[in-house]
Amino acid sequence: MKPLGAEEIVGVWGTVLLPVQKNEAIDWGLLDEEIALLLNTGLHGIYTNGTAGEFYNQSESEFDTLSEKVAAAAELKGVPFQLGCSHPLPLAALERVKRAKSLHPGALQVVLPDWVAPNRVELFRYLEKMAKVADPVGLVLYNPPHAKKYLKPADYRDILSEGFPIVGCKTAGGDASWYKEMASLPQPFSHFIPGHKLATGMQLGAKGSYSNIACLHPKAALKWYESIQTNPSEAKEWEAKLGLFFQEAIFPLIQKDGYSDTAVDKFLAAIGGWSEIGTRLRWPYQGVPMELVLKKRKQLEEIFPGFLPRIRY
Repeated sequence: MKPLGAEEIVGVWGTVLLPVQKNEAIDWGLLDEEIALLLNTGLHGIYTNGTAGEFYNQSESEFDTLSEKVAAAAELKGVPFQLGCSHPLPLAALERVKRAKSLHPGALQVVLPDWVAPNRVELFRYLEKMAKVADPVGLVLYNPPHAKKYLKPADYRDILSEGFPIVGCKTAGGDASWYKEMASLPQPFSHFIPGHKLATGMQLGAKGSYSNIACLHPKAALKWYESIQTNPSEAKEWEAKLGLFFQEAIFPLIQKDGYSDTAVDKFLAAIGGWSEIGTRLRWPYQGVPMELVLKKRKQLEEIFPGFLPRIRY
């Protein structure tokens, strides 16, 4: 695949979730099935090793196998793909970029150094070397709210003004003034926001989402995206229903019960029923029990009847 420009990174992208067996090994056969399902949905692209992909808990050989499998399958289907090269250790992230670049992804995703937050000079030094190694593939900055160094619109402006080939970001978004600032950046830049805020975000200028709604169900996420394009008022109604479901059924798992975002994303896939990857996380992390799936699916159906397709594909 050729490197993607910022203007080509749009829409709903689905993450590859890690199927973990009881013995902690990755179920590679189940992973192949999951990749095939994602590639057949019509998603605008797929990507590896966001938080939900447990990038921080893979060996380097596992990282390579995962990247190679996704690259080969996506190239065969002609679906855009990005490879997540994040690692808490900057040197390990750099080596992941070196190896993943050879698989010709559309973009490479990275986090900023996280054990010690970088100052401005260190941030530029980090991006300079990462971009040089990744060239000609552009970088997407994965910058969630819990990052030690959380970037504001002014930071993205500084980064782009320095000429670094950063083509996009994955971030939590913000208020209307945040979107206005992001829209005024000095060159094309693809800012993606959380999936459950997509209708409002796109109306304010967001380009798409590395989507938790695609975790819930890829085809349902695409149907909502199409509604945003063709029927904005209906799409906002959908967003309100999804927001209520997350507020009542999903966010308490994080805020009250202490489950991680990773656990919740895998749990969403179990609720949606489109894959058999399960909810188990790698040691020492804890997945949401499968016993809760039917209860939460019923809540979704009560709040938003018909959102989930009836037939598993």
